Amino acid sequence: MANVLQTSFLPSTSSLRRTSISGSKGKSQALQLKAKIREIFMPALSSTMTEGKIVSWMKSEGDKLSKGESVVVVESDKADMDVESFHEGFLAAIMVEEGGVAPVGSAIALLAETEDEIAEAKAKSQSSSSSSHKVVEEQPKQIEETAPDVPAAAAPTVSASKTVALGSAAHPASDGGKRIVASPYAKKLAKELKVDLGTMAGTGPNGRIVAKDVEAAAAAGIVAASPAKPAPVAPGIELGTVVPFTTMQGAVSRNMVESLSVPTFRVGYTITTNALDALYKKIKSKGVTMTALLAKATALALAQHPVVNSCCRDGNSFTYNGSINIAVAVAIDGGLITPVLQDADKVDIYTLSRKWKELVEKARAKQLQPHEYNTGTFTLSNLGMFGVDRFDAILPPGTGAIMAVGASQPTVVASKDGSIGMKNQMQVNVTADHRVIYGADLAAFLQTLAKIVEDPKDLTF
Repeated sequence: MANVLQTSFLPSTSSLRRTSISGSKGKSQALQLKAKIREIFMPALSSTMTEGKIVSWMKSEGDKLSKGESVVVVESDKADMDVESFHEGFLAAIMVEEGGVAPVGSAIALLAETEDEIAEAKAKSQSSSSSSHKVVEEQPKQIEETAPDVPAAAAPTVSASKTVALGSAAHPASDGGKRIVASPYAKKLAKELKVDLGTMAGTGPNGRIVAKDVEAAAAAGIVAASPAKPAPVAPGIELGTVVPFTTMQGAVSRNMVESLSVPTFRVGYTITTNALDALYKKIKSKGVTMTALLAKATALALAQHPVVNSCCRDGNSFTYNGSINIAVAVAIDGGLITPVLQDADKVDIYTLSRKWKELVEKARAKQLQPHEYNTGTFTLSNLGMFGVDRFDAILPPGTGAIMAVGASQPTVVASKDGSIGMKNQMQVNVTADHRVIYGADLAAFLQTLAKIVEDPKDLTF
């Protein structure tokens, strides 16, 4: 469900006046009714969001809005979300253009209740912009006055920044011809207008195609051509340039730095997967995924070892989580996100697999809702599909443990009776918060997990 735009009243003079007779000092008294001009604020789309980027405005200035109608697409630290208007009225003035960034709670547009108030709302918007420009213009003067005290080495930094900005603006939206970098609304609009995104250069941040680019292309008659094999194009990466973090990359960076404050330790375990592999082959045709099987097995093991599903947030206590929600790391364009399979110990494997496919599709379209990525109690990170046999994962803030899963590979194994045979085995490494979880806890959990994987009959119930 789309998020709701927050608004507040702005005082206005375009209201009804009633004037009384002047007093002894010649001052008139006026009774003014506040016009319904509202500021539209940048909403907080997640608990960790501090600022948002405007991906695209779905309405133009002067357009009439209905309550609950989508107005703008905002990129938070985790996803792109359609944001709805909480009030009826007219989109009077857009204060933050597409590609612009604004802090949570700051005004991004003005909403007028009637058409008569649009002009006044625009005037307020322009006066606000003028005051901000004045502040910006005063800063260079201050820099010039203090320039003699600045070391000469600082000069190249300024020119380097200018070079990066110019280079970023020239990035093609096709990103080397391998994929199309466009906002969700722009893609939808292109499909409706039959515009070929692959032939366009976006004007959004880092060359991203936004709605106005599609509309301009449609007006110019750039229609989608019949599917053809794309010609090889050199990667659009400019070596030697500095690229700023995207909103999502910035959030990942902050989380990883925060995790360094947690005392962690790691425990590895080898698990035989022959029985799990056989089960997967048997039920794969029914839509079951290996990710869902691993999540289900992990959840059943956690149910027997609740301390591994616990977390410490204040450094003085820990919480036994009431639900087992398995977060699974997924690499997406420009970052990493962890869609959550909620109550994975209670949901059957077929429903769990369908839910996982749905979450992955939403994650790659940057359409996950906050509760679908920030409610995990235990995290899985699987690089086995890339042939990685073992690795360590960094503990996400606010959780007690994360398990890194390697590839299942044929291995020569000696059995207890001394015979030698081939078995499929995978390496798992768990990183845990040592304030809450101890080595014996992880060892017991991994033993239980190994038993479930090696005899997976409970996974299909």
